[in-house]
Amino acid sequence: MKLDHSMIQCDYHMHTEFSTDSEASVKSMLDASVKRGLQSVCITDHLDLDYPEDKELGPDPFQLDLKKYFSMLSQIREEYRKKLDVRIGVELGLQPHLGRIYEKLVEAYPFDFVIGSLHLVHGMDPYYGKIFEGKTDGEVYREAFRETASCLDGGSPFDVLGHLDYVVRYGRNKAQEYSYREFSDEIDVILKKVISAGKGLEMNMGGVKYGLGFANPHPDVLKRYRELGGEIVTVGADAHRPEHVAYDFEEAAEILKSCGFHYYAEFKARRPVFKKIP
Repeated sequence: MKLDHSMIQCDYHMHTEFSTDSEASVKSMLDASVKRGLQSVCITDHLDLDYPEDKELGPDPFQLDLKKYFSMLSQIREEYRKKLDVRIGVELGLQPHLGRIYEKLVEAYPFDFVIGSLHLVHGMDPYYGKIFEGKTDGEVYREAFRETASCLDGGSPFDVLGHLDYVVRYGRNKAQEYSYREFSDEIDVILKKVISAGKGLEMNMGGVKYGLGFANPHPDVLKRYRELGGEIVTVGADAHRPEHVAYDFEEAAEILKSCGFHYYAEFKARRPVFKKIP
């Protein structure tokens, strides 16, 4: 089913077989985007330097052959030129010691868009649950927010901060121990750093898909970002399979408007292009 033309028609967070956690071909994701009625998309496959080895994922997971990546995507982008505006991005897995390394890396390639996302807290991915052992959900959430702030202190080699409260997806009780108010001190530090660096925030619809009942970050966080002067916000589904492209985008525009936004952003050549929310 195609999107209503009054809805946001770009998806700026999606993964393909270039990501360790996806088996979807690039063309299958783009075909799904066309079917959904999108006008533009950005492929943002994972690059997580120093991600720990894992029995399930194998050695050196979430690495990305950027030369091959750009070669293939550049060719496919041309093939789809008449039906979809395809842009080339990346999702960097942030860690406090990687900022300068990532800065040099993204400068070496002509990315349209770079997401910076925290996937590891003290070297552990909340997805696997180990970080929660012997701790409350709230304690881990606070550690994750503080780690995010530390990553921003090490440089900001990205355009938007991805799924700010990602960690809440994997808590034992998910959002029961989470609210903006409970973690306002830590979250405000992050938002102020993002704004002062001239970066933006992502509204990631994957939170809805994971059963949180809200996008990442929570609307209260988006409202606070706007109150503090934040203006740059992108929209992505974090799809790893074709059926999740533009997931719940029918609600995305209304969420942004309820948080005080009049515009959302696309990116081209690392520069935001503002679009009025329909």
